[in-house]
Amino acid sequence: MPQATEPLLGPKRQRELLNYIRASGAGSVNELARHLNVSASTVRRDLNELQDRGLLERVHGGAAQIDDDIEPLRQQREVSFAAEKRRIGQAAAAHIVQDSTVLITGGTTTEAMLPFLGGIQGLTVLTNSITVVNRLAPMTDIDVIVLGGLLRRQEMSLLGHLTVAAVAEFGIDQVYIGAFGVDPENGITGTNLSETQTDRALSTSAAELIVLADHSKLSRRGPVRLVPNSGIARLIVDDGADELTIARFRQAGVTVETC
Repeated sequence: MPQATEPLLGPKRQRELLNYIRASGAGSVNELARHLNVSASTVRRDLNELQDRGLLERVHGGAAQIDDDIEPLRQQREVSFAAEKRRIGQAAAAHIVQDSTVLITGGTTTEAMLPFLGGIQGLTVLTNSITVVNRLAPMTDIDVIVLGGLLRRQEMSLLGHLTVAAVAEFGIDQVYIGAFGVDPENGITGTNLSETQTDRALSTSAAELIVLADHSKLSRRGPVRLVPNSGIARLIVDDGADELTIARFRQAGVTVETC
C-alpha cells in the first residue's frame, strides 16, 4: 500500500487508517503514523475514536480489524512478494531429509516450498491444508496425510479439536509454518482467534519448528500470541529483511537464515 505523501485531515485520515487496517489485518501505532505522515498521538486518538464507533479493536501497541477473520485476503497474499516466497520455499525444502515426516501448514509462503519437494525419498507430509493436499497429489512419491477438522473455507484449511487430536497421533520430525507476524519480542503472532488452539497444537507438534516469512512479516504483530521465540528452531526470511531486526532475533536465540 503506498505511503501517504502529505498529512490527511479528519474523516479522510480516519478512512485511510481504517482501509490500511482492513488490508493488513492489523497495524502498530508507529507503522500507521509513518503511513499517514502524522504523529503517534494523532494515530492513538483516531484509533480510540474508531474503536468507540465499533470499527476496529485496539490491541497492545496498535489496532486490529474487528472481525474474527482479519488476515488479508488470500488473493492479495498470493501476489505479494512472490519471488521472495519462492526463494524462501526453496531454502526451506533444502532442510528436509529423506525418510522423514514433516508437517506443512497452509499459507502462500509455505506452499512455495511444495514444488521443491519432489525427489526427497521416503517423505511423508502431514497437513491441515486442502490446498497443500491438492498441490502434492500429483507427486506420487510423497505420502500425504490429511489432518481432519472443520473446514475454514476462506483459507481452505481444517481446524478444531479433530485436527488437534489427529496431529497427536504422529511422530513428526519438523513443522513448517508461515505467520501473520513474527517479531523479536513476541515471537509468532496471529489474527484469527478461532484458529489459536489449532495453530498452537500444530506449531508445537515437533521439536523443530521452522518459520517461513517474507520480510514484511518481521516486527508485525497480530493480536494473538501463538509461539514464543524460544519455540522457534529456525526462521527463514528473504534478504530484504532489516539487518538490525535479524540481529535482534539472533540475540533472542533464533537461528535466522536469509535467502
